[in-house]
Amino acid sequence: MEGDLASMGQFIGAGLAAIGSGIAAVGVGNVAANFLAGALRNPSAAGSQTATLFIGLAFAEALGIFSFLVALLLMFAV
Repeated sequence: MEGDLASMGQFIGAGLAAIGSGIAAVGVGNVAANFLAGALRNPSAAGSQTATLFIGLAFAEALGIFSFLVALLLMFAV
């Protein structure tokens, strides 16, 4: 009975940690949408902000990868 409870706790924790992957997808969309809105307002400045766009996308995506890793660790760690 105790093993089942611990296993259930692992899966619930992994599911909660996996929510971070979805939130990271929302963050990536937000970064891209704000860049596109700014680029449409001032097209001449869009070229100089492309590097900042990619850095923002990388940080947002890294958070999703970290939450996925935590979910895997919670599911398969002994």
